Amino acid sequence: MSNTRRAMIAIDLGAESCRVSLLRWLNGVPQIELVHRHANAPMSHNGELRWDLTQITQQMDVGLRKCAEIATEGIQSIAADGWAVDYVRLNPRGEAIADPFCYRDERTIRSQAGVWKRIAPAHLRSITGTEMSRINTLYQLYADADDLQPKPWLNLPEYVLYRLGGRAVAEYTNATHTQLVDAERRSWSQEIFETVGLSMPAAPPLVRPGTVIGKLSGSHLNLGALEGAELIAPACHDTASAIAGIADSGDDWAYISSGTWSLVGTLLHEPVNGPEAQAADFTNLGAVGGRICFHKNVNGMWLLRQCMTEWASEIDWTVPKLIKAAEHLPPPASLLNVDDPDLLLPGEMPTRINRQLKRRGLQPVAEGAEAAPQMTSLILHSLAARYGEIVSSLAHITGKKLRRIYIVGGGSRNTLLNRLTANATGLEVRCGAVESATIGNFAVQLAAMENPNSEGVEATPVASWAHQLLSV
Repeated sequence: MSNTRRAMIAIDLGAESCRVSLLRWLNGVPQIELVHRHANAPMSHNGELRWDLTQITQQMDVGLRKCAEIATEGIQSIAADGWAVDYVRLNPRGEAIADPFCYRDERTIRSQAGVWKRIAPAHLRSITGTEMSRINTLYQLYADADDLQPKPWLNLPEYVLYRLGGRAVAEYTNATHTQLVDAERRSWSQEIFETVGLSMPAAPPLVRPGTVIGKLSGSHLNLGALEGAELIAPACHDTASAIAGIADSGDDWAYISSGTWSLVGTLLHEPVNGPEAQAADFTNLGAVGGRICFHKNVNGMWLLRQCMTEWASEIDWTVPKLIKAAEHLPPPASLLNVDDPDLLLPGEMPTRINRQLKRRGLQPVAEGAEAAPQMTSLILHSLAARYGEIVSSLAHITGKKLRRIYIVGGGSRNTLLNRLTANATGLEVRCGAVESATIGNFAVQLAAMENPNSEGVEATPVASWAHQLLSV
């Protein structure tokens, strides 16, 4: 590998920040640089919660141009991953109709009930193998159906690639989050579309992770080093990319993708959707190489971030300072139900937490910034306890003898939560990459460029590339 090898770009869309990273080969060694990052958050307007699509796309363009200025050797490929379930509607010219809704918008509280009147939840679960979360794309599409049903839609990472010149697709790992995919057939479920009253022609065709979907175009980018770059659908779901960034070929490990959400699970070769998995509401989602991310979605660092927003006017706490302050406190007398639906909603998080405690007859915690370490301790102990419950259930349902658990994402730096997780799960905790989704994104690109005419990539070469990127 020479130092003239062309570079690659990974776009990571996050609910709190979006990032553009560059992979270059310097003296034959891969080097990853975070080139551009911008804050991201949903906007509340007229009672609706939406994403600022213009800001997201403009900032992505800024990142692409910066990469082109740095990588004068040229850009070989670009891929985008991000959070799941949210989508962009397109007009006949292929342009975005409006800012996309945020999954936390409350319209799906009603629409989920409407869907379940048309198709029984148990039957829906038996088809898709996915957990019954109101944020799933199915309930969002149903909420929008009266006005927008005939309009085509793309999930956000695929929309970013489409806007850059790629063809309209639904990458499989991301599509499984819609609750519209048949888990056994691994295709859109015609039964669900028809029963719920959604338009199948509006859904894009499914592709496997690692599929090349076009070449970069667009005069607004002034091309240059970007010219001719291949557009790749990686594992477009950021969790699937993050798991692809774990270089472990064994079958005795679990994972926690720890960030705004915590995804606690393990990799399987086939979906597990029996009575126990359904009762525990584990989800079967796509992973690289045809495998399955079998996990539960847990409310994660969202809880603490929301509290910090409330405290900001009094004391400017940072996460490291809160962890240090909470580290030496005694364990809380009681724990939260971190998956309480009320805690999924934005705003007034300390009040929401105390509302739950009072409802359960438990002692509330002081809500002010001066008591932030106590609230932090409560949140982190509660998260770790929940992880322990899920890992125990995970081992029982899958029959796996789990020995270690990888923590990837921003939560991998949370030393207190990691220690509590080791105690709660009884497993060896290994901290993976903070930007594991970026590692997985690049690993898929590298595997795809080895055979650019194939429809997707296999797990082994992706793991091999992830190992090489992590060892630098």
